[in-house]
Amino acid sequence: MSRAPIASSDESNLLLRVAKSSSSRATFVRFACVGGTIAILDAGLLYLLKDLPPFNVYTARLVSYFAAMCAGYILNRYFTFHHLERARVLWDELLRFFSVHAFGGALNLAVYALIVTLADRLEVRGWASALAPLFGVWIGGVVGMCFNFWMSKKHVFGAGSD
Repeated sequence: MSRAPIASSDESNLLLRVAKSSSSRATFVRFACVGGTIAILDAGLLYLLKDLPPFNVYTARLVSYFAAMCAGYILNRYFTFHHLERARVLWDELLRFFSVHAFGGALNLAVYALIVTLADRLEVRGWASALAPLFGVWIGGVVGMCFNFWMSKKHVFGAGSD
């Protein structure tokens, strides 16, 4: 009995084309994949830390977001925007990345805080209460991701024409 391949040749070719393409659509797909990866890191670290004595849901989120941002820089530099010319020195690019993503992070954290606070004020209980931080991470992440993609493409990893 033969085993079916995990991915067909057409699917593999599509994934390879997306990974190597310089099109805006493929770049956004890679950026979204990196965003999904760092969202898992962010949420996992948040849930690991939030109940430890020196943390609460806000301080744990600051730590988890910073760790995710560091991973995001590496993945975006070498995977998402691999096709763009490096017109800046590393330190300039890092400063721009952290500045852009700090502002995107502020948007992300504001949405997160709004959702967590609303759940608390509305006295949400049970499973919905337990999932409020996770929903906050996801919804805040989408808002932050859209801002960060546009700004990263234009001002961080772009050709330096700003």
